[in-house]
Amino acid sequence: MSTPSVSPAAPALKQTALNATYRALKAKMVDFGGWDMPVEYSGLTAEHLAVRTAVGLFDVSHMGEIQFRGPNSLAAVQQITMNDASRLQVGQAQYSALLTQEGTFVDDILVHKLGDNDYLLVVNAGTKDKDYAWIRKLVGAQPGIHISDYSPHYSQLAIQGPRAAETLQKLTTVDLSTIKNYWFTFGKVAGVYNTLIARTGYSGEDGFELYIPSDIATTEKVWNAILDAGAEFGILPCGLGARNTLRLEAGMPLYGHEITDETNVFEAGLDRWLKLDKPSDFLGRAALQAIKDAGGPARKLVGLEMTDRRIARDGYPVLNEAEEEIGIITSGSPAPYLKTNIAYAYVPTAVAQSKEDVFVQVRANKVRAKQVPTPFYKRAKK
Repeated sequence: MSTPSVSPAAPALKQTALNATYRALKAKMVDFGGWDMPVEYSGLTAEHLAVRTAVGLFDVSHMGEIQFRGPNSLAAVQQITMNDASRLQVGQAQYSALLTQEGTFVDDILVHKLGDNDYLLVVNAGTKDKDYAWIRKLVGAQPGIHISDYSPHYSQLAIQGPRAAETLQKLTTVDLSTIKNYWFTFGKVAGVYNTLIARTGYSGEDGFELYIPSDIATTEKVWNAILDAGAEFGILPCGLGARNTLRLEAGMPLYGHEITDETNVFEAGLDRWLKLDKPSDFLGRAALQAIKDAGGPARKLVGLEMTDRRIARDGYPVLNEAEEEIGIITSGSPAPYLKTNIAYAYVPTAVAQSKEDVFVQVRANKVRAKQVPTPFYKRAKK
């Protein structure tokens, strides 16, 4: 008689230091890339609008932090990223990406220059282990560099919205007005020394991302202090649902959707951060130069606005007038602030250049969609 097979137990979901806080706030929880994370607290629309009109607070401690130290750090960062890190000053950050040999995406990242021989790369949660292994494989054996995964040591809180600076200023003596967009400094926040304060974010609004020790007591202390400081502005704790709709309105790509290991930099429209002329070679450069020399990619990412109330969901086919499938939706949802339904889609370059309407197959319905400029939403400059 054979022994019945037993399926292995699913691995336990990873938790941030605020997991008990999520549950005390009665957040709706989801499995997000192996993490037990809140998708919403008071409701996606309310949280989205709080960030657009006042201030919201996100826990993004599931993100990854990989540090490069040593005299060969800059050379290693240059080799694996598409932007030019040699242009960074101490205290400055830049958007960049890790690329494959074909010029497609391993991940999109932020590079922070902590010092002349010290760089911090912030990577996406779901790709952190893959990214770290990729980096170690490419440059880990080079002399004069020490690469460490410091993700377990950081909690990361994001304060986003037009009242973000006023909220955070109550908790620090650092003059936040001196921190420009995509710059950072270190200071005391809510009694926590040496907090990394970065004027970055993923919402399309002004805001700050704070990197603090990951122990529960410290993280809860800072989280609660921010909520207290922002109470007069109507601050709300915000989940991954609002984070997604905010970034979509603001035209920010999401790995696994707009960018994958099958999409290249030109297709994704991210070539403003691609520095083919930087002084050092990097992985994917030759392939991207060849695409550029050949006249560009065969398809392009475009923004769509639906002409009725139906929603273009991820993966829905995009059609032409003849009902031929010409593309696919990468991300689609209602846009709470804009009060319309929007989406990103890959379509042939000729279609993108024509600006013509297309159709989205929404279940049994062929729904017209207008091509519109992106980002869909852009905050007003002060």
